[in-house]
Amino acid sequence: MRANRSQRRVLLTALLTCVLLTLPVVAQQVNQSTTAKRVQPTRSADRIRVDVDLVLVNVTVTDPFNRLVTGLEQENFRVHEDNTEQEVMHFSSEDVPISIGVIFDLSSSMSNKVDKARQAAVQFYKTANPQDEFFLVSFSDRAELTSRFTNSVEELQTRMMYTNARGRTALLDGIYLGLSQMRSAHNAKRALLIISDGGDNHSRYNESDIKNFVKEADVQLYAIGIYDPLAYRGRTPEEMNGPSLLSELTEMTGGRVFPVENLNDLPDTAAKIGMELRNQYVLGYRPSNRARDSKWRKIQVKLRPPKGLPPLNVYAKSGYYAPSH
Repeated sequence: MRANRSQRRVLLTALLTCVLLTLPVVAQQVNQSTTAKRVQPTRSADRIRVDVDLVLVNVTVTDPFNRLVTGLEQENFRVHEDNTEQEVMHFSSEDVPISIGVIFDLSSSMSNKVDKARQAAVQFYKTANPQDEFFLVSFSDRAELTSRFTNSVEELQTRMMYTNARGRTALLDGIYLGLSQMRSAHNAKRALLIISDGGDNHSRYNESDIKNFVKEADVQLYAIGIYDPLAYRGRTPEEMNGPSLLSELTEMTGGRVFPVENLNDLPDTAAKIGMELRNQYVLGYRPSNRARDSKWRKIQVKLRPPKGLPPLNVYAKSGYYAPSH
């Protein structure tokens, strides 16, 4: 019996030794097979690179009555870059989380409009989704970050209640501060809503500075232009230029201005903009021009609408800067 036991111990020891000796080999094989699995989709690295090079364009479509047109498909859109048609590789019309900055005019010219303007901002916040984030910039003589990014609409409402209209109009500085704040946004889709009566007269930055910054930022700009009826508007160059300035800045990004003369229309107008941001098409393409030359590329989106629809309006950003080396 003792001999048998000692023989069993020898056999067990031999087996354990074999197992221990083969473990590194097995581990090496496992590592090799795992590596093979990782290396094989080296194409996944290509996919990541392609995604980085993918140009995304937010597109809004409206009918002749300025109503949103939804339900279009990928085949209804054509995208041209520098007059060369591109292959649309990505198409979506889903509501996605948005990072939004509200740029709020508190200059003295807004003193009789500010209460309704606050109501408009609150109405806009009510269109939010839980994943959205907001910040608030207010401006008069200078631009101030009133609230950093937050998901709390209540916090923004509270901060807006303690603001008074006074001083001159640093509108361009307010837009600059808003675009700068967007660098810390968490969502890929980003927009600014400007609530102002237009007419900058106190900014450090000029129109050319802001237009260049807007081109680089890849942020959609919308504006509620609270304009006096034409007969009652001031005649300073800044006030006369206000509407066209807001139109130029917003249209570059695929957004637009919603002019308002009746203050009671402000909340509904803000809600419309919120709905528009959530009912956009997103087109993605990989540019046929692969040069990384940092040059401005012009984008034009055209429609091939289904038969039977009236003439439709298309809003999309006017271009982008190509990446550098």
